[in-house]
Amino acid sequence: MTAVLARTTDHSVDRPRRRVPEPTIRFDLDPALEATQPPEARGVRRDHVRLMVSPGDDEPVHTRFDHLVDHLDAGDLLVVNTSATVPAALDGALPSGEAVVVHFSTELPGALWLVEVRHPTGTATRPMVLDQPSPISLASGGTVRLSAPYAGSRRLWVAAIDVGGPVVDHLVRHGRPIRYGYVTRDWPIENYRSVFSQDLGSAEMPSASRPFTADVVADLVRHGVVFAPLVLHTGVSSAEFGEPPYPERYAVGRPTAALVNGARTAHNRVVAVGTTVVRALATVTDDRGVVHPGQGWTERFVTPDDPPTAVDGLVTGWHEPEATHLLMLEAVAGHDIVDRAYRAAVAERYLWHEFGDVHLLLRGPGRR
Repeated sequence: MTAVLARTTDHSVDRPRRRVPEPTIRFDLDPALEATQPPEARGVRRDHVRLMVSPGDDEPVHTRFDHLVDHLDAGDLLVVNTSATVPAALDGALPSGEAVVVHFSTELPGALWLVEVRHPTGTATRPMVLDQPSPISLASGGTVRLSAPYAGSRRLWVAAIDVGGPVVDHLVRHGRPIRYGYVTRDWPIENYRSVFSQDLGSAEMPSASRPFTADVVADLVRHGVVFAPLVLHTGVSSAEFGEPPYPERYAVGRPTAALVNGARTAHNRVVAVGTTVVRALATVTDDRGVVHPGQGWTERFVTPDDPPTAVDGLVTGWHEPEATHLLMLEAVAGHDIVDRAYRAAVAERYLWHEFGDVHLLLRGPGRR
């Protein structure tokens, strides 16, 4: 094994934003397909959400998530993200007295944070554009001191946080989960965590792992499927609004790197559970396709022009029409497979977003 590969990033706030290519998948999302509450609130078990399987160039298969075992082989490796969601939204006020909500996205080097300031709407929040830096007084005590927009963004700010102690501890005590308008009420933080959640740090749920239950994991293990963990702490979903990735903290351990390399040597499939896992693995994969242990901050942007060579499949939710994550899906499986799947998902009335249904996407022949 070669030396640890830890890719960090330049956090200077005045560097230009990279141009983001537009996804080539085109579809219209009916608002009725947006999951507005956890499946449990609809009387559906976590592992009973719908699952579409896109097996390479074959037609999509429509099934249920607890039948995932029927679509994986002994020796396949599922790589999961063990990051746990924190309640990352806090109420505050600008010096003018105007009420705001602060979304704590990502802890940066130097005890700084990447944050987003939003307008409260009564039911959720909406984006807010500030013309200049401003201190924000938190209702829970403490101050958020905005210093500069992050890399030219009009919404994301680099900030110093003073809450009298560790920021994550303050969020755990006083915060609430980040919620957008399609979710009609607040839900306890447990609804935003998975059976794999262990390492506190994500602003938003790594939602692809949500449908896994102890029963599903046990079935997969009995079938000979192997699991490997990594960590990537997700920030706010700016990529869903056409913005390029910003830095997120990750850690890929030596055992996981060895399991991925071993699976590929044995010609078994490596299936990432979530786009976060694809991003972390792509960050620590060298030009020969070898995965190394590493940790730091990554801004890796996975596209069809820069595909993830260590990944053969992806368990993921359903992404909005403008989501840059669609480029990652194309990078894994190719345009035609992803386009066919999304047309089928719309036609078959699959549910979108973190509380919605799931997609198992596998590489087409010859794409490894």
